[in-house]
Parts: sequence; structure tokens; C-alpha cells
Amino acid sequence: MKSEFTLAFNEIAEHNKLKREVIIEALETALVSAYRREMSASTAQHVVAKVDIGTESFKIYAEKEVVEDIVDHRTEVTLDEARKVDPEIKLGDMITVESTPPRNFGRIAAQTAKQVILQRLRESERESQYQEYASREGDIIHGTVQSVSPQSVTIGLGRAEAVMPRNQQVPGERYRPHDKVRAYVLEVRKSPRGPQIVVSRTHKNMLRRLLENEVPEIYNGLVEIKSIAREPGHRSKVAVAALQEGVDPVGACVGMRGVRIQSIVKELNDEKIDVIEWNADPSMFIAKSLSPARVAGVYLDDDPISGRTATVIVPDDQLSLAIGREGQNARLAAKLTSWRIDIKSVIEAAGDIVNKAKAAPELASKIGAQLEQAEGIIAKKAEGKVVTPEEYTALGKLVDTYEKLQSQGKQAVRAEKAQKVAAIKATINPEAYKIKLPEAGLPEKIIKLLQEGDYDNVGRVMEQLAIDQDRILRLEGFGPKMLDELKAAMGGIKLPEPPSVEVKATPAAEAATEKPEVEPGAEALAAGAVSAEGVKPAVVLDENGKEVEQTFEELIGEEDDDEDGGKGDKKQVKKKAKVGTKREVVFDEDLGMFVAKIKRKPGRSKDWTEDIPE
Repeated sequence: MKSEFTLAFNEIAEHNKLKREVIIEALETALVSAYRREMSASTAQHVVAKVDIGTESFKIYAEKEVVEDIVDHRTEVTLDEARKVDPEIKLGDMITVESTPPRNFGRIAAQTAKQVILQRLRESERESQYQEYASREGDIIHGTVQSVSPQSVTIGLGRAEAVMPRNQQVPGERYRPHDKVRAYVLEVRKSPRGPQIVVSRTHKNMLRRLLENEVPEIYNGLVEIKSIAREPGHRSKVAVAALQEGVDPVGACVGMRGVRIQSIVKELNDEKIDVIEWNADPSMFIAKSLSPARVAGVYLDDDPISGRTATVIVPDDQLSLAIGREGQNARLAAKLTSWRIDIKSVIEAAGDIVNKAKAAPELASKIGAQLEQAEGIIAKKAEGKVVTPEEYTALGKLVDTYEKLQSQGKQAVRAEKAQKVAAIKATINPEAYKIKLPEAGLPEKIIKLLQEGDYDNVGRVMEQLAIDQDRILRLEGFGPKMLDELKAAMGGIKLPEPPSVEVKATPAAEAATEKPEVEPGAEALAAGAVSAEGVKPAVVLDENGKEVEQTFEELIGEEDDDEDGGKGDKKQVKKKAKVGTKREVVFDEDLGMFVAKIKRKPGRSKDWTEDIPE
């Protein structure tokens, strides 16, 4: 039959989900604290405790000095007792011997031990909870609503509590105490009171996890989720692709009679979900992303500066369906495809082309007879007459011809812009791309908006600010004030210098760069036979006779022949040159070094005088 000690030990381990080693360590720490309190031992004295769960006993060992006569039994031990532990011990040595009290600890010492045990168990339990939920970050958890406030909802998870802020709650959902909810673990942070768990029901990855749970093909890797665009509580679009031939990705997600997708819709409070088949061709993918609307044509413009823009042409009766209520369908399609989408009806696009052709005779000559036919159809539509499908097809051909001509004319402009972008990227410190946005000290709201726009590091943000900051302004929810705050934060980031790359010269190159030895002198210097490498800085005396230390290149005004033409060095030399002064470097045989002879022009005199160092 188990003793009370063993039962209590097992109960603590089971209730707090702690390992036996953690509890034993807490007991040993508590016994050491009780010993120090009972014996009034110094903190400098080394004391350890050993607990044996099998025999339900403990022993305490303390470090003591070996002496002949004991004055203080707490810190001293006799030579005979010490030699029972170590036969070779000598007087004056320090040895760790058993010092278990012969009687039980006093009340105060026992109370100290109790407090230490409870404190260590609480710390271990908090660490255990943090490790448990940190490993589940990015997963869905089940919980029970405990309390509801205007700022957040507290959800009980059993051993811990989670907080769902107001901005992570689905609009229109109502939460009541004791309701069972599922939420996405957004973040787990350490705090003095235990792990702080932040959950969300608006994050797009919650929809991803729900699909993985409901669709076996996604969980097993037969179907892949390419991208998700979500407006919580209203509508979502999911692009899926099959990784194995013969698998219908859309059908697998929808399920027999929509059973699989309906269970997810019910979980998300009747949020509409469109499942779209992903396509490697951007034109086809954009056309499908605007479903249920039919698309007549998609024309892409991948501009290196302004970004990727797709012009989508739809029939007149499909325009409102393609845009959606308050632009929701077009907005979700843009998020899903990562393209800016400009939707136009066939009549509207053809009318714009006709107006441009009237102002540009060259364009009208290229389009030809299609222009006159389009004018007649547009006039017919304006009069309220019925336009036949054949006439709509003719307008579509006109738009297609115009867009192809525009694409051909933009190739040279795109190449020029691409060079400009490459030059801007070259100026960005490579170390900036290694700094993640959360490490940049930005407000959480700005970080969230940038991450939604696929900006994940400081280098990408700096690059975009230099190329076209309007693209950041176009992010949903991003305003001018946020842009100013972002610029200030980017300017305040101190980046480390990029690691220098050591280039080792080949023996042939070293032999080619070797120069014949020439005795230092003015003639050798003028002929360029003396290299600046290895030459000590020359002595320069100003007009007051004070020594000025400068480099060899600064003295003679030479510049390195580097790739950029030495523009940076040239600016530096010009900046240091003074008006009305000239310098000439000569070799002083008495001093054995180069000396700069400074010539200056006093006042408006035309004659130059020389300051020769003494």
C-alpha cells in the first residue's frame, strides 16, 4: 500500500502536468532553504539536498572546513569525521559532508520550505503551460467562454485562459458565458502570471485549418491550398490545386452535396465561401477568381514600379456581379491573386478606345475598320437599342487588338523601369532583409497591415518606399499618417555594416601588380612609380606651423579607378581643399619622409608664397 507521501507526490505530478524530476528538484530546493533557515547558514556555504522517493527519505550535505577542534558545528568538521568521506583529506581543506538535522525542522523552517515548494511548482507549471500552447501556435483550439467585456472575450482552455481581442472577433457574432467556441491560436507570450494566449476567429489561417480538418485530401497532401482571401463574417475565397492526377480539388473541398463546406460555413457563422481552382496562368486564375461572373478577357500589365495590374473586360450584364456588393467580389479576387484588378464592361472599354483613337491618328490607323464598326455599336447602345451577341464579339475583338498594341509599346518602357528598380535595390543594405518587421519596433497595426500586403522584412519595406510609396498607401487600412510614421521608423533603424568579402588574388595577378623598386624621390613620385600602399602619411604643416596628418591620396589629390569612376573620392578631395591654397609633395632626404609644401595666396595678391617646414 502506498504511503501518503507517494500519493501526494503522484497527485501533484498528475494535476500540474509536471515531470517527476521537476517536483524532486523543487523538494530539494525547499529542503536547502529550510536547512539554511534552521541552521542560520550563510548563503556562501555550499548546501545540497538529495531526495529518495523510493525510501521516502532525504539527506542534506553541507560544505565544511576540516579542523582539529570544532568551534562552530555548522561550518566545521573534525579530521576523523572528514576522513570517513575522504581518507586523504588534510587540515584546512573544505569537504562536503552529510549534515542532515537529527530532528525535524522547526515551524518557521517548514513554512519556508512550503513557500519555496509552492513557488517552484507555480513557475514550473507556467513554463509547462507556455511550452504546451507555444507548440500549438497556428493551430485551432477548443474552449469555453468565461467572460465577455467590450474589449475582449476570455476563453477557458482548462489549465490556462485565452484572450480574444475585439479586432479578432467576427463581426455579428455574439458570445455568451459557457458557450463552446473554436479559435485560432494567434500568439503565445510569456508573462509573470503565466502564458498570455491571444486567439482569433478572423484570421484567414483559421479557414485554412478548418479546411484541413474537414477535407482529408488536404490533410493527406493530395490537394494544396494556394491562397486565401477573407472578409470575416461576410465572404471568403479559397484557391486550391490538385497535387495528384485524377483528383478534383474543388469537388474534394465542397464534398458530396456540399456537406464538407457547409460544416465550415456553419462554424463561421454562415460566412459564404467560394472555392476556386488555382491555375498557373495568371489570366485564367484571375478570370476564375471573379466567379460567379463571366469574364470576356484579361490583360496583364506587370510594371516594375507601379506593380501588377490586370484589366478585366466583362459583358455589360456581368459588370455588377463581377464587382460585387460594395466592391467585395473584386476586392477578394485582388487579394486572392495578388494583382490589382481594373474591371470594365465591353461597351465602356470600347468607348475609351474610340476616344483615344480620335485624339491619336496613329492609333486609329493601326486599328483600322474596327474603329468605325465600334462607333456604330456604341451609338446604337446609347440610343437604347438592342446590341446583338455578334456585335459584342466585335467590340471584344477591338479591345483585344488595342491591348495587344499597348503591350508591345510598353516593352521598352518596362525594361527601363526594371533597370531603375535594380539600381534602387542595389542601394539597400543587405542586412535590412534579415530583420523581420516585428523586430523593427513598429506599431502592431502597421506590422499587421504590411504583413497582409506580403511585406515580411525591413528590406522589402525600404525597397518599396524608395521605388513607389503609393503601393504601400494602397494597402487596405493604410493612411498618410501611418506612412509618415513608417518612414520615421525606417529612418531610425540602425543597420549593421554588411560583411566584407575578402578577395584573394591569384599568383599571376600578384605578379602582374608588382612594381619595380624605385628609390623614393620627387621624380619617382611624379612618374607614379611609388605606390600609396605601405607609405606612411606625409607631414603637412599649416600656416601656423602645426602638423596635419593626411593620407597619401589626399596629399597628391589622386583618386582610385573604381567602377563608379571615383565620384565619391573626388567629392571628398574637393570638400577638403581650401580656396587659395596649393600643395606639392616632395621627399625630404634629411627627414627621410615625404613632406607637403603648402602654397597659399594671401588676400587678392596674384603672387603665391610658400610655407616650407623648418
